[in-house]
Amino acid sequence: MNDINNPSYLENQFLIAMPQMEDSYFSNTVTYLWKHNDDGALGIVINKPLQACVADIFDELDIKCSIEDGPFSEEVVLAGGPVERDKGFIIHDAEKHWESSISVTEDISVCTSKSILEDIASGKGPENYLIALGCAGWEAGQLEREIGENAWLTVPADRALIFSNDYENKAQRAASILGVNLQQLAPDAGHS
Repeated sequence: MNDINNPSYLENQFLIAMPQMEDSYFSNTVTYLWKHNDDGALGIVINKPLQACVADIFDELDIKCSIEDGPFSEEVVLAGGPVERDKGFIIHDAEKHWESSISVTEDISVCTSKSILEDIASGKGPENYLIALGCAGWEAGQLEREIGENAWLTVPADRALIFSNDYENKAQRAASILGVNLQQLAPDAGHS
């Protein structure tokens, strides 16, 4: 059970942008929150595809594919957030670790290493992964304030949903974990 007094209580949670979200970058997004402590929070938007594919990333980094290039030209790269947009973040299965892998749970890790991309290109990478450019960040107390202002709905993360390529429906699917239909939420939530 999550404890609001524990500074890492939001790790391994989805943040679903509420309909009244004023920040156009985060409108209709689902963010996987992988770090939360006294200093702030970090997450990766998991449903905002870019016009780039994984093959483009490999070309940009001079990574040679030793397996058929076809699937990489169809795998999208996501806009992970407005912070460090030129840095790659990979959410992956935690069965194997790379030099910069950070374990979030026993099943999920986050990595920023080029070596994981090289292993993916050669067929030695994780079975499940998501590649994003940039991340989302909040300073100490900022995310908690935004949640208190009804900007975000928090939901326990679902591993299958993280790696799903149904980007258009991820927000509703994440909300449905709690039995919530986003289309039925009023854009102007009240406070009592």
